[in-house]
Amino acid sequence: MFPQPADFRAESDALHALLASLPDADFGRATRFKQWTIDEVLTHLHHWNHAVLLSLTDEPAFVAFMADLQARRRHTPMRALERAWSGDLSGQALLAAWHALCATVAERFQADDPKRRVKWGGPDMSVRSSITARLMETWAHGQAVYDLLGVERADTDRIHNIAVLGINTFGWTFSVHRQTPPAEPPQVRLTAPSGAIWRWHEHSASGLIEGSATEFCQVVTQVRHVADTRLAVSGDAAQRWMAIAQCFAGGPEQPPAPGTRFREPAAA
Repeated sequence: MFPQPADFRAESDALHALLASLPDADFGRATRFKQWTIDEVLTHLHHWNHAVLLSLTDEPAFVAFMADLQARRRHTPMRALERAWSGDLSGQALLAAWHALCATVAERFQADDPKRRVKWGGPDMSVRSSITARLMETWAHGQAVYDLLGVERADTDRIHNIAVLGINTFGWTFSVHRQTPPAEPPQVRLTAPSGAIWRWHEHSASGLIEGSATEFCQVVTQVRHVADTRLAVSGDAAQRWMAIAQCFAGGPEQPPAPGTRFREPAAA
């Protein structure tokens, strides 16, 4: 047994519970994440959960799926491709389909060898890393939905998975932005939702990042600008990292501008 599939399932269940009573019309509301609607957030998660299940269970089908996607992407925006794949599901019907597939993904990953290598859009990765990436995506994209609905998410220590991704992608952040990484990563000292203290690079002399684990995860997933958090960031290496932190694959992405991603006032 390894914990990441259950953590992915729990994060998905939490997002489902948030949306379970939402009227269909509200799924068309735009979030502060690139103006994606709730429907578009769920469709994106649903599409890539399908892809990750193929990577785990049917490698030739996954390779064909990705080749077809790349060919059609030359002429059609990704959001439109994802929507077409989902059959234009929306609202509560989309929520139900996404949630059912989440359960299947969690079950199939839990039964696999966490060290086995599987294909993805970039380099191959371990089964453990693959489901951890799905947890991170669910948590990060879910933030836009929580923010739109004015709900403060009650995080648990399962975000340790996301914090570790953030730590492990220190070098990647700089290389994807075509910058030379600092010689040494800074110390990181985070307070977990449970109150535990998580520490990395304790003997580093290149700076310190200290504060809420939730806010650190928000910065490395680019759902908050570091200036909109209470993280204490000192030292050149730490400041350079937090200015462009990116724990997800793909091309270079810039963090949101300060003050543009936040929780809306709760509905009366």
